[in-house]
Amino acid sequence: MHIEFRHLRTIKAIHESGGLARAADHLNITQSALSHQIKGLEEQAGVELFLRRSKPMKLSAAGLRLLRLAEQVLPQVEAMQAEFAAVRDGKAGRMHIAIECHACFEWLFPVLEEFRKAWGDVDVDIRPGLAFDALPALLREDVDLVVSSDPEETQGIQFIELFDYNPVFVASRQHPLAQKSYVEAEDFLGQTLITYPVERTRLDIFSQLLIPAGVEPAQVRQAELTAVILLLVASNRGVSVMPDWVVREVKYNSDYVTRPLTKSGITRRLYAAIRTEDAEKPYMKELVSLAKIEARKLQTR
Repeated sequence: MHIEFRHLRTIKAIHESGGLARAADHLNITQSALSHQIKGLEEQAGVELFLRRSKPMKLSAAGLRLLRLAEQVLPQVEAMQAEFAAVRDGKAGRMHIAIECHACFEWLFPVLEEFRKAWGDVDVDIRPGLAFDALPALLREDVDLVVSSDPEETQGIQFIELFDYNPVFVASRQHPLAQKSYVEAEDFLGQTLITYPVERTRLDIFSQLLIPAGVEPAQVRQAELTAVILLLVASNRGVSVMPDWVVREVKYNSDYVTRPLTKSGITRRLYAAIRTEDAEKPYMKELVSLAKIEARKLQTR
């Protein structure tokens, strides 16, 4: 027996309308076409689906079983169609984000909090992009947006500028280097450097200063949380380098100080990497816009 969605809709319409004429009007087909459809379905089933001599027209026992199927299946089909329509219209979708900037978790959370209020039908998830190769994952559609400070010329990927920041040196006020107006690569010789648990090439202090200068700290200590890093620095257990927006409030704390890296300072830029085909999706444009707004707030604190 071959049952189509239209057959289920027909059974349900006749049951609710109580007759062929009203059901045909509801389904927007002729009464003749509806009768022909019922006849064909009954021939397939080998049983009568309606008690035709009853008024209003009633379902037989076999017809009631088909009605129960219609009441189970049709709502699911309608829900699926609504979901597809929302995706097609850009009102729903998926936003899985990979972050190559460890400190960016603290910046991104307020962005996502605002985003979910307006785009509740978009499935949001965050994956640490440091645990896998994020750009190939973006091309494979494993993720939908990558936050990165290292743009690459890659076909099918678009890098959108978010904001600039300055990596800064952070040390206890009692540390000898706190007396300098800025620090250079050689100043890290003999120091304990406290960093996020990230490979060196993803850390600004190594990629922008220490590796080019061929300088190696005496020790590298890792901590997952920004608050823990600052606690260790304030206790004079080591020094660190963090984005200026992360430690902007440091100037109000008497336990540690921030200093530029090199006399002229170092400037880095964060980007949102997305698939080119997704650039015009309304929710993608909204997330990027919110990210830029939150970045401006960080830079004015």
